[in-house]
Amino acid sequence: MTTLPTSTQKKLGLVIDLDTCVGCHACVISCKGWNTENYGAPLSDQNAYGGDNSGTFLNRVHSYEVQPEQGEAQLIHFPKSCLHCEDAPCVTVCPTGASYKRVEDGIVLVNESDCIGCGLCAWACPYGARELDQAEGVMKKCTLCVDRIYNENLPEEDRQPACVRTCPSNARHFGDLGDPDSDVSKLVAERGGMDLMPEQGTKPVNQYLPPRPKDALPEFDVLAPFLEPVAQEPKGFLGWLDKTLEKL
Repeated sequence: MTTLPTSTQKKLGLVIDLDTCVGCHACVISCKGWNTENYGAPLSDQNAYGGDNSGTFLNRVHSYEVQPEQGEAQLIHFPKSCLHCEDAPCVTVCPTGASYKRVEDGIVLVNESDCIGCGLCAWACPYGARELDQAEGVMKKCTLCVDRIYNENLPEEDRQPACVRTCPSNARHFGDLGDPDSDVSKLVAERGGMDLMPEQGTKPVNQYLPPRPKDALPEFDVLAPFLEPVAQEPKGFLGWLDKTLEKL
């Protein structure tokens, strides 16, 4: 079994704003592309163009309709990946030590050369954040793009996870959540960031920002002005044709 570090120098993770996520899946596609092309064994797909297709993804977006106590129902898009928990059960249950949590930054990783694909970590994770790659026979999970964030060959603005870099609505933020003065920590404090399923006791590093209350829907049809006819009475050739047909 793998032992968790008593503390880490940093707590790198994601802050995801459920108020601004539009469910476009750009983060899913960029994650799949980057990790398939650059990190470890490719994220395989099975029968990709058939009726019974499946594949390995490190990040997925789920959509739920939520009915608040007051107001209209809301459609909430909910991205989910590894939360890099402080008390990660996927690490302590691993029989080969393939799963581990880094002391220097708190990122939870899998050493694929030591993974035997037993699936115990997937069973232990309460968030369903690990997937067994059917082609490679090893467990895959979000790495926070360790091959990007420390890569000095990349421009500084690109040294962040691919999902964060590509998000068109700025719903994903990356940084050190162990530093109270970091931008992500300030964002969590301002917006009341939340743990996912805190009752599990895993102390996830990733945080979610709750949706803001929505105003009541307008009582008028916002498209009505665009649906009015351009001309009340036809003119020109069409006007002449219309009058002629009326006389027939």
